Amino acid sequence: MPPPHASCTTTTRRAPRVGETGVVTDLHAPAVRHFASDNYAGVHPEVLAAVAAANVGHVPAYGDDPWTERLQDVVRAQLGEQAVAYPVVNGTGANVVALQAMLPRWGAVVCTESAHVHTDENGAPERVGGLKLLTVPTPDGRLTPELVARQAWGFGDVHRAQPGVVSLTQSTELGTVYTPEAVRELCDQAHALGMRVHVDGARLSNAAASLGLPLRALTTDCGVDVLSLGGTKNGLLLAEAVVVLDPSAVDGVEYLRKAGMQLASKMRFVSAQLVALYEQDLWRRSAHHANAMAARLRAGIDAIGTLQVTQPTEANAVFVRLPADVAQALRRRWRFYDWDVADGTVRLMCAFDTTEQDVDDLLAALRSAVGGTGPARTTPV
Repeated sequence: MPPPHASCTTTTRRAPRVGETGVVTDLHAPAVRHFASDNYAGVHPEVLAAVAAANVGHVPAYGDDPWTERLQDVVRAQLGEQAVAYPVVNGTGANVVALQAMLPRWGAVVCTESAHVHTDENGAPERVGGLKLLTVPTPDGRLTPELVARQAWGFGDVHRAQPGVVSLTQSTELGTVYTPEAVRELCDQAHALGMRVHVDGARLSNAAASLGLPLRALTTDCGVDVLSLGGTKNGLLLAEAVVVLDPSAVDGVEYLRKAGMQLASKMRFVSAQLVALYEQDLWRRSAHHANAMAARLRAGIDAIGTLQVTQPTEANAVFVRLPADVAQALRRRWRFYDWDVADGTVRLMCAFDTTEQDVDDLLAALRSAVGGTGPARTTPV
């Protein structure tokens, strides 16, 4: 049986110019916005303007610049007075550096089987970070204390990698969101066991916007120790950050960032993007819009009445089962990911620049391909 997240098939992520399978052949059609990933979207104009504004004269390299200094003020305002940001250039780098800094060489990370650190980083936490991932299955992408307990054992056993970190993905790879209460419960459990908590916040903005909360309400205020703060999926070019919320939770993060090839020499351009996103409310505006487009898409799919949505729509992703011929018809114009090849589940992702017309055009094509109506079969929103 194919894995639940079988997204790398010849008709999805690795689909360059495979017209013979009915997939879109034009790799750059500016008028078309796809539903494969929020990584497909371009850079927000306000972010491009911030990069251009930083492109003046000579300033010191490797983070000794005014933009990186300003970023520290921004993360303290958003995430608390102890917060310290270490800008990096991609999300995998942020996760690997963060987890390395939180664990000894014999440490292990408890996460879900669907977590991005497990499914989509080509083993980087293990290959590069030298860490062991201890995974648990979960139907909706979320950890619970009961699930963590399945792997949080064997402390002091020389034969077992030592559980040291619980890593949450927020929002999850299945588009669901942890509430503050759920995060706090996991933090309390981990800390009682002598473990730390890491949040992969590639889509933290979408989770916070969905719940109408500030960023710290889902992190610092719940007891999270270290955050991989996302940017690329919410309109940045190349910018993420390891944000240390509790200084006692890490060791040598600045050295690991360099050793892990994540220390940008012209860091002002990375920091300028993060400042543009998080200094005011651009993060919330962009994430709220992406979420709203996903909600519009979900409502339209529900209205068709014959398709099964497999996950609650809580952020900017919709998971729906499509008959093979329907998926093939849609792929003549749009790209999207197969999620479970066995049952036909696909992921439809909205971004900061997805428009209502984009959603309505996809829904019109979907209605035409499906034909007819009937009783809706959905999971609760």
